[in-house]
Amino acid sequence: MVKPDMKIIGINASPKGDKSQTRRLVTGVLEGARQAGADVTFIDICALDIHYCTACGTCYAKGECVFDDDFPMLLAKMMDADGIVLGSPNYINAVTAQLKTMLDRMADIVHCQSFAGKYGCSVCTAGGSYADEVADYMNMALLNFGATTVGKVGVHVGADPNAIVGAEKDAKELGRKLADAIKTKKVDEAQAKIHNERKEYFKQMILFNKDLWVHEYEYWKEKGEI
Repeated sequence: MVKPDMKIIGINASPKGDKSQTRRLVTGVLEGARQAGADVTFIDICALDIHYCTACGTCYAKGECVFDDDFPMLLAKMMDADGIVLGSPNYINAVTAQLKTMLDRMADIVHCQSFAGKYGCSVCTAGGSYADEVADYMNMALLNFGATTVGKVGVHVGADPNAIVGAEKDAKELGRKLADAIKTKKVDEAQAKIHNERKEYFKQMILFNKDLWVHEYEYWKEKGEI
């Protein structure tokens, strides 16, 4: 049996477990990607122990965190993946606290643009509003980490609970689109421009702080960028 040559991880940030509508969309994306040949992994972030970021700067200086929790394991899985799917319900026009906590722990990933070459997408459920906007926020986070995003699915289920059925079909199509982007190494010129601008910005910032941010300075130096 030939092993899949691409890995995609789906992260669900709804605390509702098996009853989560967002979970249905995340697994829908993963199923579409699996059908397109990907090795897929689902993670319930609400089952993990992830501490709040305290902005201590240790990750900038040493490339590690002061907390002994589940975040390094989760980050390792994301770094090993070719594609990343983020899913969250809309909580007061934003992602859930569990996902925001994870994103806040990824400041070193932003500085190093560590997701360069990866692809991603996002899904969101909402009662009646802002599903698209919250999905856009998650895609913006992926873009800021260096990934190229391929789309989103947002659905309002408050007035029409059956809307999730059509959204699942859209999610599966999004999964196939994500897998295709990975296979073809799709280039989005607009996003590539942003990536280049962000890379140059962070390189200059790290140069300015090189005596404090030793890990990040060495990272870019080893890449031949500084």
